[in-house]
Amino acid sequence: MQTRIQGTVMPVLEVQLDPGESVFAESGELSWMTASIQMTTHTQMGGGGGLLGVFKRVVGGGTLFMTEYRAQRVAGEVAFATKVPGHIVPVTLNPGNEYLVHRHGFLCATPQVTIGMGFQQSLGAGVFGGSGFMLQRVGGTGTAWLELSGELIRKDLAPGETLRVHPGHVGAFEASVNFQITTVPGIRNALFGGDGIFLAVLSGPGTVWLQTLPISRLAHQIAEYMPGREGGAGRAGVGGALLGGIVGSLLSRDDN
Repeated sequence: MQTRIQGTVMPVLEVQLDPGESVFAESGELSWMTASIQMTTHTQMGGGGGLLGVFKRVVGGGTLFMTEYRAQRVAGEVAFATKVPGHIVPVTLNPGNEYLVHRHGFLCATPQVTIGMGFQQSLGAGVFGGSGFMLQRVGGTGTAWLELSGELIRKDLAPGETLRVHPGHVGAFEASVNFQITTVPGIRNALFGGDGIFLAVLSGPGTVWLQTLPISRLAHQIAEYMPGREGGAGRAGVGGALLGGIVGSLLSRDDN
């Protein structure tokens, strides 16, 4: 198997497969392939060899069905492009080396790679589309390719070194990194700081990849230009949803 990543702003991963070799991806990820590649869509890839495996993958933000791309009698090529401007990052996996990735970060992988839930926390209504914050755990043995949006910033954290990050900028990190979601200190900061009320806290040792273009922020910027929305209506709708999330979260903290 040979791979190459082409392009700059909207890169594409091209995978050259020898006869009998395969990779898999979530449904709908294919960009193009040669005639010798056979597609097979089923639930068995990504650690989904049974109901429990499928459940772990779906809860982690993956799709119910995965598509396997296998070269038949002759070599072939299959390609996967990014959905938004960003970067494609290859990572090597083994039982002692796993990664946690933002919920839309998995692009494709070799057959023995597994996908499951790594972290999930509700952040209140209107935040991340009301679905909360979720990370996928990518493990097993082999190679996975991750899709991170915007520019890519790598941070190598020493033991005990801590980095506080807006949750949407968390792209991926090694499983050795300790991760938790916390609130911005101070009611005034939360309500008027303009940076949201939640922060991701990552503590070393381990490597963290930050993305400069959170998909949630991109969606909010596009929302005001959607059909049926006047200039400020979309922005007002997003602002109202975020305010609802802030108030709901503060009330929940008071109840506790």
